[in-house]
Amino acid sequence: MPRQPRIHAPGLFHHVMARGIEGCEIFRDKTDRENFLDRLSDLLAQPNAPRLYAWALLSNHLHLLLQPTDTALSTMMRCLLTGHAVRFNLRHNRQGHLFQNRYKSLVVDEETYFLELVRYIHLNPVRAGAVESLEELERYPYAGHGALVGQRMRVRQEVEEVLSRFSVKPGRAVAAYRDFIADGIGQGQRSELGHAHGVNQTGGGGDARILGGKAFTAAVLARQKLEKSEGKITVEDILTQVSVCTGVAVAEILGAGRSRRASAARAQFFDRAQKEAGATLTELGRMSGRTHVAVIKAIRKRRAIGDGTKVT
Repeated sequence: MPRQPRIHAPGLFHHVMARGIEGCEIFRDKTDRENFLDRLSDLLAQPNAPRLYAWALLSNHLHLLLQPTDTALSTMMRCLLTGHAVRFNLRHNRQGHLFQNRYKSLVVDEETYFLELVRYIHLNPVRAGAVESLEELERYPYAGHGALVGQRMRVRQEVEEVLSRFSVKPGRAVAAYRDFIADGIGQGQRSELGHAHGVNQTGGGGDARILGGKAFTAAVLARQKLEKSEGKITVEDILTQVSVCTGVAVAEILGAGRSRRASAARAQFFDRAQKEAGATLTELGRMSGRTHVAVIKAIRKRRAIGDGTKVT
């Protein structure tokens, strides 16, 4: 059964997860984690970037609780994960895919699941054995929990928004949040928060991309259907996204340059434009001054190489 496209729902919350291929490590040391957070910080600082509410980095997977705005979440995640894979592979002298398939994203019913997901994500380091206690979790630099209890904020994070759910007074809010986190220790893995099982989940609305009940699921799907009918992404949109993501100018992507960065960005543009916007080989060749044979060679080479050697 073909996989369904992810749901882009600006303003709604998305639980985003990415895992290493075959369970491999995506962070081997402090430098890997710091490089990833630097990249995430840069992306969150861009205009119309998603807002981050909770996050955790583990050795072989990561969790983010994001609220996208006008910028498609997939654009940011592509830049984030591709960039990390390139840097990781160069540092550790490896090739090929780093992440398992596509990242996973669940659209979340805020009323039911927002605070539960904040707790679930921030307790991940405890359950994975990365830290041994809640006191140690507060000092753990690779999750968003510390920022919520007054530690240094490592990335741009909506601390006040989360704490306001507990109290309007900062001191009381932090104390209530700490109690809320502590109450979650005895709840077990709460695997349903990381996997929407559609009609099989408790109160499930029937779509594995949505964590919420039937009414919420129906509303999200109706909105998605309306947006799809109003228009789809264009070749020009993709060209702009690739330019922003890779740091390669549009003129260079479409030009004759043969540098590694330009070639990789050009191949990414050709591949995405064909798959996402339905562009023909002839159309892409005309845009870039190339034959359709040159275009298809670039696409095939990109797909053969895989995520691990894309350049951003």
